Amino acid sequence: MRVGATGHRMLPPGTARLVEEALRRRLAPEAGPSLVGISLLADGADQLFADMVLALGGSLEVVVPATHYREALPADCRQAYDRQLAQATTVERLDHRELTTEALMAAGRRVVERSELLLAIWDGRPARGMGGTGDVVEYAKRTGVPVEVVWPSGASRS
Repeated sequence: MRVGATGHRMLPPGTARLVEEALRRRLAPEAGPSLVGISLLADGADQLFADMVLALGGSLEVVVPATHYREALPADCRQAYDRQLAQATTVERLDHRELTTEALMAAGRRVVERSELLLAIWDGRPARGMGGTGDVVEYAKRTGVPVEVVWPSGASRS
C-alpha cells in the first residue's frame, strides 16, 4: 500500500503523542515491506508519519520541495530529517531553489500523485498559506485519491 501524508507542522507535544498513536493504529494493518510511506519530512506530522512507517517495517519515499528545504526547517528537527532522508529508498528533488508556497504545493501534489491513499493529519481548517494541508487534501479529492483524516480527540494546534 502506497500511503502519502500531509499534515500540520509545529504540533504541541501532547498532540504529537496523540497523533503518533493514531498513526500506529491506522498503519499497523499495513505493516511490513508492502507499506510505502511518501512524505516531505517536514517537522511535525510528516516526521511522525515517516518514523511510524519505518517502525512498522515499511519503506520511505521522500519529495524534497526545494534545494534549500532543509535550511528552512526548524533547527531542532533537522537531525530527524537527516536520519529519515538517509533511510529513504527514493528521494525526488523538485527544481525549486527556495522554499516558497509554490514549491510546497508542487511537492504536495507529487505526494498525492505517488499515493494510493493520503493520510491528512489535519484539524479540518483551511490552509494558512498555499500548499498547506487543506490545499493538498483538496488536490487529492479533485484527482480521486482517497483521503483519511487523522486528528484524534484531544488534539490541538499551537
